[in-house]
Amino acid sequence: MTTKLYVGNLSYTTTEEELRELFAQAGGVQSVTLPTDRETGRPRGFGFVEMATEEEARKAISLLDGKMLGERQLKVNESRPREENRGGGGRAGGGFRPGSRPRTRRY
Repeated sequence: MTTKLYVGNLSYTTTEEELRELFAQAGGVQSVTLPTDRETGRPRGFGFVEMATEEEARKAISLLDGKMLGERQLKVNESRPREENRGGGGRAGGGFRPGSRPRTRRY
């Protein structure tokens, strides 16, 4: 069974291939994902590495958590499931609210 790891504090120039090579020291790498910002397309400074087994994932954490990559100290731990109902981040909708007065334009 594969285990997904969170890799934080990445340089914005880090590539998927660099992470794949680094994590291969601990075992079989199934996949590497570097999320990008929707608006700019730039990397977000973190990523996910899926290891082939739990044992290899634990080995990767012990080997690589705190290791320097470029000029940054990596943060590596087991990825937590994404929360379905994450609050915030959205924009409040406009429109009519009960009890409020409609705006009128003065020309």
